[in-house]
Amino acid sequence: MAEGTVAPATLKCKICGGELRNDYLGGFCVCAHCGNKWSIQDLVPDYGKYSRVIEKMNRAKQLLDENPDPATMGQARLMYKTAALECASFMDAVGSDLQKNCIEGQKRADDLGTYAKAKSFYDKKSYSRALVEFRKVPDLLDAPALIAECEKGVVKERKKRIPYAIIVGLILPTILCIALYEKFSFPLYFGIPIGLVLAAGLAFVIYRDGAIATIIQILSFVSAVPLIIFLILAYGFHMETGPAAMTAIGVPIAVVVALGLMPDHKPQQ
Repeated sequence: MAEGTVAPATLKCKICGGELRNDYLGGFCVCAHCGNKWSIQDLVPDYGKYSRVIEKMNRAKQLLDENPDPATMGQARLMYKTAALECASFMDAVGSDLQKNCIEGQKRADDLGTYAKAKSFYDKKSYSRALVEFRKVPDLLDAPALIAECEKGVVKERKKRIPYAIIVGLILPTILCIALYEKFSFPLYFGIPIGLVLAAGLAFVIYRDGAIATIIQILSFVSAVPLIIFLILAYGFHMETGPAAMTAIGVPIAVVVALGLMPDHKPQQ
């Protein structure tokens, strides 16, 4: 039985009366009881009215049989979807079978598109993102073996992220500790342990990766330059904390604005 092309039997064998398994894309059917093979066109006199839909389904199936990539699978899915809409107008058993085949084809196109997306991440050695996609189609093609490889790759990725996660995880807690100390005279012997616990939590989130980790990293990177400037001014040059904080925030903003207002120097022709 060809995957995505064989619908439930709607015809009967001329020899034994058994159910026929219909390969509409191939144009034949086989008796499930005696094994005799028949041309569907011989059993369905008006079979020609389905030819345009079957041709479209065949083109879609050819795309599915190629090396999967997201764009091609999207094209195949669209072909199956439009063919299914045409099948709905036939209002008969054959049209119903063809429509079921189209629905199965759409599902397979979606699965192969997901697999292709996962394979693209895998080829780029982005194992964590590949693993998420492969787990959506765990039994498709060589997905089981690639899932195992991705799991190993994720472990290696996370080990490499440990120093990075620790450094980035310290930025926001450091800002919090300084703010508590400068604004509320919060004792450092309380603030530092709290900051370290918070830093450990943030580092673990970054180590695990994900959407929350991305948000933490963005906030940390945005805060890193003002933090460094503030530390230099307030503790290196003993500037008052208020002006130091305003300068630390204002200087990066001023630099960004200045760069944005700079005219583009295009080479003269």
